[in-house]
Amino acid sequence: MGHSCFNLTIENGIAHLRFSRPDKFNSFTPEFWSELPEAVNKVSNNAEARVIVLSAEGKHFTAGMDISVFMDGALDAPPTNREVAAEAFRFNVKTLQDTFSALENARQPILAAIQGGAVGAGVDLVSACDCRYASSDAFFCIQETAIGMTADVGTFPRLAKIISEGWARQMAYTAERVSAQKAKEIGLVNEVYETPEELLENVMKIAARIASHSPLAITGCKKMITYARDHNTQDALDYIALWNAAMFRTDDIKESYIAKSEKREPVFDDLTPIKKPL
Repeated sequence: MGHSCFNLTIENGIAHLRFSRPDKFNSFTPEFWSELPEAVNKVSNNAEARVIVLSAEGKHFTAGMDISVFMDGALDAPPTNREVAAEAFRFNVKTLQDTFSALENARQPILAAIQGGAVGAGVDLVSACDCRYASSDAFFCIQETAIGMTADVGTFPRLAKIISEGWARQMAYTAERVSAQKAKEIGLVNEVYETPEELLENVMKIAARIASHSPLAITGCKKMITYARDHNTQDALDYIALWNAAMFRTDDIKESYIAKSEKREPVFDDLTPIKKPL
């Protein structure tokens, strides 16, 4: 299946989704909001890869929402009374939110390799990824404030759980650009690399290391970390105990030790594709 906003390749257990509209700074067109979750859900549900990397062509990772989303009426509700229009608008926004929730809900870890700007909805997107890495020219900006709106596609529920609340508030209130170096200092990105080329090379190395581990263990880690973020400690402890009671796989543990003793890479089963409901 072709995509209008990005290219997708899968090799050695790594799905590489690369934004491909550099002339438009990889802004998110109306088509993007359906294409991205379809692609991510397909990789996730069919267990086509063990890790997903997001990167971009050109100077900027993304300029955020494309102006066509506003100008072409993609967010407009049908002309009717105010309350009915507001309900329809809320539904449309929730559809956009689901696009980035697909990243958080994917069974595989998602790594974002960010060069240049991650602006507006770009912050919403990277906030939904598992790990973020940047080149030295990268910057982050909650641009929505500067154009007269409150960011609504996922930044606020996630960003304040990645960085301190104070920095989340400052970024939101000022719409200032946060440099790659400051982003690392406040915990928004894991690492900063000098050039976009060095960035992608190292993110692919991290992805390869993730792909070498047990997919069952990795998806368990992702699920547990997200669950613990959103629940209290006791609930999270109960859930990991229940998870391992059902999915603790001694064969993977044995294989990891045997492979080490035999000085080879371990071989693990991939996740099982999820069958569509009848």
